[in-house]
Amino acid sequence: MTKKILLSVFLLPAAMAFAQQYGGMWIPTELNEKEMKDLGMKISAKDIFNPQKPSIKDAVVQFNGGCTAEIISPKGLLLTNHHCGFGQIQAHSTVQNDLLSNGFWAKNPQGELPNPGVKVDFIVDIKEVTDQVLEGTDNLTEPELTKRINNNIEVYKNSQKIESYQSIMVKPMYYGNKYYAYTIETYKDIRLVGAPPQSIGKFGSDTDNWVWPRHTGDFSMFRIYADKNNKPAEYSKDNVPYVPKHYLPVSIKDKNENDFTFVFGFPGKTTEYLPAVGVEKIMKDIDPARIAVRDVALKTLDEKMRADNETRIKYASKYASVANYWKKWIGEVEGLKKSNAVEKKVMYEGSLVAKNPEIKNTLDQLNKLYNDQAPYALNNAYYTEVVRNAETLKLAGDYYDFVASVEAGRMDEKELTKLKTKLTSFYKDYSAELDAKVTAKLLALYVNKTAPQFLPAGFSKYKDEIPNIPVIEDMSKNSIITGRTAVNGGTLTTDIDKAFSNQDKLIKTLKKDPIYQLYVSMKETYMKTADPQYTSMQAKIDALQKKFMAQQMQTDKDRKFFPDANSTLRVTYGKVKGSTPRDAVSYGYQTHLAGVMEKYIPGDYEFDVPKKLIDLYNKKDFGNYKDKTGDVPVGFTATNHTTGGNSGSPALDANGNLVGLNFDRQWEGTMSDINYDPRFSRNIMVDTKYILFIIEKFADSKWLVDEMKIIK
Repeated sequence: MTKKILLSVFLLPAAMAFAQQYGGMWIPTELNEKEMKDLGMKISAKDIFNPQKPSIKDAVVQFNGGCTAEIISPKGLLLTNHHCGFGQIQAHSTVQNDLLSNGFWAKNPQGELPNPGVKVDFIVDIKEVTDQVLEGTDNLTEPELTKRINNNIEVYKNSQKIESYQSIMVKPMYYGNKYYAYTIETYKDIRLVGAPPQSIGKFGSDTDNWVWPRHTGDFSMFRIYADKNNKPAEYSKDNVPYVPKHYLPVSIKDKNENDFTFVFGFPGKTTEYLPAVGVEKIMKDIDPARIAVRDVALKTLDEKMRADNETRIKYASKYASVANYWKKWIGEVEGLKKSNAVEKKVMYEGSLVAKNPEIKNTLDQLNKLYNDQAPYALNNAYYTEVVRNAETLKLAGDYYDFVASVEAGRMDEKELTKLKTKLTSFYKDYSAELDAKVTAKLLALYVNKTAPQFLPAGFSKYKDEIPNIPVIEDMSKNSIITGRTAVNGGTLTTDIDKAFSNQDKLIKTLKKDPIYQLYVSMKETYMKTADPQYTSMQAKIDALQKKFMAQQMQTDKDRKFFPDANSTLRVTYGKVKGSTPRDAVSYGYQTHLAGVMEKYIPGDYEFDVPKKLIDLYNKKDFGNYKDKTGDVPVGFTATNHTTGGNSGSPALDANGNLVGLNFDRQWEGTMSDINYDPRFSRNIMVDTKYILFIIEKFADSKWLVDEMKIIK
């Protein structure tokens, strides 16, 4: 932050404080029922979350640890996004039976496909446990503070009586000023029921990702199975469809602008309460670094995927994962600039200091720490993104950890089996030759974007991208890590058990491996020159952020504070609404099937349309699913405050009926993780009419619709 900006905070009026306009991700036990009803909600807060009797929370699950899903039938039928189920759809796909391209629809329960390792979590209860967790922590400092808190959490968890298939998770809120305990029930037999082809489920792909208007049928369907007593169980052919305590009725009523909606799900991470200097560093340094790395990786992958169908299938899920946050960060930077996020934070901090002068000292310390940390934080951003997106280096990191574990005596049979399973899964979708190009290009970027003091000795030789490619390809060919050279009579890609049969020889070979040595030089240099400084300063920033959060809550009595998202169950609410993100640009709140046809490009990677869908459109064979325009609605936007993890979350109407499936945010509002702005922030949802239209008319799977309770 510049001195000029910092001084200006004291000249700005308190009236510049943040205005809360429907933003927020609220703990479902602490809803503002009056505000929700003022906006149009017809049900009660107890209808949404009630640990004593069935409520909407019993129909909402965390899907496989990352997305949200909801139950929409009395037979455990589960709805989530296509991109949330993408990995499972891909796992069942081959070149000969390409479910990604062709879609999949079970014709009956016997045709539903098991997915080993996939789970869903129900939240049974939520309790605030701040007093128990913070007991005896007054005047403690690190590391004693963390040790006492962790001990108190274990004491609390051990004091609770739960079932064998349940667990308790205690999570900090408001940067550790409060703590909440979640009782979780986990089901592990989850089967794939249906998914449209990616020409529907991923229509628009990367071009349309994070933008509006959107025409993507981003949904897939699974089913929860249980044992004969309706309890969680590992996969078994004897398991039966789960009977839920509550399932969501599906509404196909028309939507109108300003209709009340709420979204119920598991948002991943937000940082709404950072100081201005923290937001500035993200906007100017951290996000641009991440974007630059993924730019290079994505362009290299895309070129090969477009030319080779086998590579397209192999890398489809990974490419989508890398591209997702790449584009989000681009929109985040633009949104932070456009919404004047830093200036708004500066103004708000000025209003706080005017009320409580002690906050100035906290802000001064935060500003100094962020500025001192900046070069180390930038190196952290480049290093972690390069190692994450150069898969060959990522693999080398796994083997580096393996060597360290063996030498420390921590690698038992259980851990070894876990590692080999992870590696086998990874190699299935890995191309050593392709990633050699990615790695070569990312090394050049790293050298050119990294200050010399953070680079290994002699690393300047990698500064030019083109000469790097044959050099890294040669390393790759002579590496056991890539699977292109054998060890112990087998390769890690084709016979992992044989390769691991003699661990002493494997480790000796690894230590001489060119890729391993490349990774070690980067890792050890980073751990020596950047990580300790970055981590030490971050610990101090985190401690001050906790203090700053408490000071905000104590000082600003007019603001309604909600805890930042942390993958726990939340409710956000707002209204169906279009937007005017730029001068002379206005977006309606609803898109239709006609828009799909307008975007249609025959044979295109992103905008192809299945012939059957074209035929249904041309015949206007829409069944019960057209709206007042005579067309099928595809997507709609609202002012609900969502983020990653809300993918697959149910969008519900004033009566708690399912009206849409959350899957994205509008480009201009992706900065809502840091700075929610009701002018730009819109969540994007697939309309239930489009979902049911695809299931019944396109997929000929009316048997699934017949399971549901349809509200007309």
